[in-house]
Amino acid sequence: MYKVSNLKQEYKKKLITAEQAAAMVKPGDRLHFGLGCGSIVDIDRAIAKRAGELKDITVLSTVTIREKPFETYLATESNDQVRFASAHFSGNDRAMSKAGRCWYIPMMFCELPFLWTNNNNDIDIAMFQVAPMDEHGNFNLGPQVADMWGVIKSAKKIIVEVNENMPIAHGYQTQLNLYGVDHVVEGTNSPLAELPAKDPSDIDRKIAGHVVEKIKSHSTLQLGIGSLPLCIGQMIADSDLRNINAHTEMFTDAYVDLFNAGKLTGNKPIDKGKAVYTFAGGSKRLYDFIDDNPICCNAPVDYVNSIATIARIENFVSVNSCIQVDLYGQVCSESAGHQQISGTGGQLDFVLGAFQSDGGQSFLCTPSTRTNAKGEVESLISAALAPGAIVTTPRMATNYIVTEYGAADLKGKTTWERAELLIGIAHPDFRDQLVKDAERMGIWKNTSKLL
Repeated sequence: MYKVSNLKQEYKKKLITAEQAAAMVKPGDRLHFGLGCGSIVDIDRAIAKRAGELKDITVLSTVTIREKPFETYLATESNDQVRFASAHFSGNDRAMSKAGRCWYIPMMFCELPFLWTNNNNDIDIAMFQVAPMDEHGNFNLGPQVADMWGVIKSAKKIIVEVNENMPIAHGYQTQLNLYGVDHVVEGTNSPLAELPAKDPSDIDRKIAGHVVEKIKSHSTLQLGIGSLPLCIGQMIADSDLRNINAHTEMFTDAYVDLFNAGKLTGNKPIDKGKAVYTFAGGSKRLYDFIDDNPICCNAPVDYVNSIATIARIENFVSVNSCIQVDLYGQVCSESAGHQQISGTGGQLDFVLGAFQSDGGQSFLCTPSTRTNAKGEVESLISAALAPGAIVTTPRMATNYIVTEYGAADLKGKTTWERAELLIGIAHPDFRDQLVKDAERMGIWKNTSKLL
């Protein structure tokens, strides 16, 4: 560690331009560009200017919420020497994947720090945005501790890009000292990447209603991403529920609504008085709420998503979205057939943790149907998952499946009971065919109530 009196001098020694940082990238390097609103901007732009020189480069990221792909990608579309890999696909990653330039890294999200440090996944240069250095020589990592300490420990070189707009996140291991930084780039203070939420649909509201009616006061919530969790947050804010707590992978605007409604208390067995999360993504309102707010507790993903941690919290409620469910209760939440859409994320972590929680529940939510590219309506509850579909939550772990037609509790049910319950929440237009499918599969009883 440096003496406080020497901090300014040591800071100046490490201060470089974005162009100088970009010049350090050499053939064969594995780079990490950060995650969430902490992914680099100015250094990325500078690396992109070297597009023709880059050879055998791998660009890693954890979760991106940028409006557009990295500049490095856009500048190297004709250079197959630059590859991209992501721990969780966004819309940008999907587009890059379709172009044959980006690959998904399958994992349980809680294991990600371990994978960076213990699985021959060395990172040559880690680059990420931070808040300005404080008087003690610390850079705040912002609201995305997540797997960053795994990245930092794995990296041979660390370059931070300072952004004055980065909120100061309270929590565990949120500070990186100048002593542990190789170089500092003072960025142009770009606005932080936001993740706008879509307005909930009528179907979202029906699904949310089925979930909220099963939530009790004194519950701790993990809400996923999208319009549905936002709708659930709004419904709880308007309900008679009280003493609601937060322990979640992703901190979103839904929790701000709950706090403003006086619902969020933090009265839980661990991390009392804290709303615990591992990364944040949402509007500027969310980032302003987090900034220097001791109620918000940012913590590493191997703690937040740990099944053992979640299990210690009674009445834990996990709510996530899914894409397709088969009649056995296998759930796909990350792919459309062979095409990667998102990722496992923390879904399985929280499904397993919620089941081990005293009074815990997990809900996997989907509309009952979708319209495909041919304009045909398809049931999202089906006899079998689509060819190539990834099983995100295996049948033995599934608790509630929720559609606009109701909530089916599959835990502890036989295969024929599961089929009956799932057909009961499928779209009515598809139930007869699903019964025939279940009969063909040998998981239907003639005494079933739907007959």
